[in-house]
Order: sequence, then structure tokens, then C-alpha cells
Amino acid sequence: MSTIKTTGTGTTRVLPVFSHVKYEHLIAGLSGGVLSTLMLHPLDLIKIRFAVNDGITHSTPQYSGLRGAFVEIHRTEGLRGLYRGVVPNILGSGSSWGFYFFFYNTIKTWIQGGNAKKPVGPVMHMLAAADAGIMTLLITNPIWVVKTRLCLQYTSDVNLAESKRYSGLVDALTKIYKTEGIRGLYKGLVPGMFGVSHGALQFMTYEEMKNSYNDYRGLPIDTKLSTTDYIGFAALSKLFAAMATYPYQVVRARLQDHHHDYRGTWHCIQLTWRGEGWRGFYKGLGPNLVRVTPATIITFVTYENVSYKLLRAKSSRTEDLPATTAVAILNTSKTEVTAN
Repeated sequence: MSTIKTTGTGTTRVLPVFSHVKYEHLIAGLSGGVLSTLMLHPLDLIKIRFAVNDGITHSTPQYSGLRGAFVEIHRTEGLRGLYRGVVPNILGSGSSWGFYFFFYNTIKTWIQGGNAKKPVGPVMHMLAAADAGIMTLLITNPIWVVKTRLCLQYTSDVNLAESKRYSGLVDALTKIYKTEGIRGLYKGLVPGMFGVSHGALQFMTYEEMKNSYNDYRGLPIDTKLSTTDYIGFAALSKLFAAMATYPYQVVRARLQDHHHDYRGTWHCIQLTWRGEGWRGFYKGLGPNLVRVTPATIITFVTYENVSYKLLRAKSSRTEDLPATTAVAILNTSKTEVTAN
């Protein structure tokens, strides 16, 4: 990536990658993330509660399974209990997917040199997705910390310090920053960085399946697919990535849980392995797969259709611009001739 240069005329050259910025990807990703979160937040909450349950801490509720957890939370906390942490989750998921698709497509288009029909290969897909994941995580990690803690507010937490009782997003952000500083808002960042591999594997698999399918049909790789095709590719890519990288999500959730006091990532890994073995790193996988598979399908199908329509509308406006400009110039010329 070249540096910013200034020409002799005083005009500034923008970094090449910025010339490929398309905000339509940000809007489309944001739309998909918000929609899937609103529909599936209760499953996300249950997944988090399963993940942080180490079998030692008895102050937290014990659930027998996915259905049992749903019934118990609804019985003791009501419908509001199933939607604890939904506001930061909407902000987190919406902004994460928006930024992820935005950064990923900007980097990928830069690699392609602006030619959307040029294949880049699995390695470059993974690199673009990894770069997008790191930038997105640095922006959104504080929101994920708040979401996790709000999801872990139990009605049985009668002895919890007031500084760890949160009434909402702003209250949680304020209290975490006051009591734990900026480090508190970035707890779980290290395993989150490892989790970048999840997005990289998913996007690489998804893109390669789309490209291979279009190649098989003898069409350009950027040809729009049917909704059924997007559903199948999104589900398969997510299942593959989730199975491969789930343990980091358990470690990250436990580090962000205010009921535990781990000294760091390695300490959390050691205690989990010592107390629960390899199974401890896959706690909550069932609810997670039940949640993330339809969530990914909703997000990707929404993204693909919204981005297609937005980019198509933009392309139509661009094509109409030269004709409109020509008419305006012609009218101006006629006016000047008449005036003379």
C-alpha cells in the first residue's frame, strides 16, 4: 500500500485502497446484522450463559439444556430476561457486520485492482478477511464486553457489588471504565484476535464456494446467485468455521464474565482444561450452532440482496449522469446564445 503523495499542483493522492471504498457494503452489512440479532438474541444469551458455566461457581443458574434454559429464564426473568443485553448486541452485531463487510470488500476490491471479475484465491480471501476482522474488533470490543455482562445479570445476584450491577449500555460502559479503566473495556481482546481466524475461514469458504459454483456454470465470479444458493453457502461456511474455532469464544466469554477473576487468557485456559477437560472448551456449542447458522443465513442473504440493490441503483445513477450533464451544458449554451 503506497503512502499519501502530493502532486505539484497541490492535489492530494489518496491511498489506493481508499479509491475502492463503497459505503453500500457498510449499510448492507449493518442491515443484515441488526435483523438477525433482533430475531435470534435469546439463543445468543443462552449460549453465553452456557459458555461461562464452569461447574464450580454455584451463584450462577444451572441449566439442563437448551429448552430447559429457555423455559427457566422465561419463568424467573420473564421475556425481558431473554432479551437482556439486546441493545449492545444490536449495536455490536450491526456495527460489526457493517464494518466487516465494508473493510473486507474494500480490501478485496483493492487486491483485485477494481476488477470484480478477477479471482483472488483462498489465501488472499483469508488475508482480506483477517485484516477486516482485526479492524472491526478494535472498534467494537467495548460493546461486546458490555453485551456479555448484561447477558450475565442474574436475578439471584443479590450479593453482587453495586459497581458490577448494570442498568443498561451507557451505565455499563461508565461503570466498567471507572472501575477497570480502558483495560476493562478491552477484556477478551486477545482471544478475540485469535477469533479473527473464524471470520477468515468463514469468508474464505463462502467466497470460494460462490466462485467455484459460478465457474461451474460458466459465469463471471461476481454473478448474483439465487437466495437458495446464498443460504446453502452461508450455512456450510459458518458450520465449518464455528466447529474449527469455537474454543476461543468460550475463553473470551469467561474473561469478560464479571463473576470470575482470571489473571489473563492463559490462566483461563489452564483452569478450564484442569477443571473440565477439552469438553469445557466446547460448552454452549449446541446453542451456538442453533443460533449462528440461521443468524448467518439471515445476515448474508440480507447483505447480498441489499448490497446488490444499492450498488445497482448507484450504477444506474452513474450511467444517467453523463446524459444529464450533456443536457445541462446544451441548455446553458442555448441560454448564452439567446442572451447574446
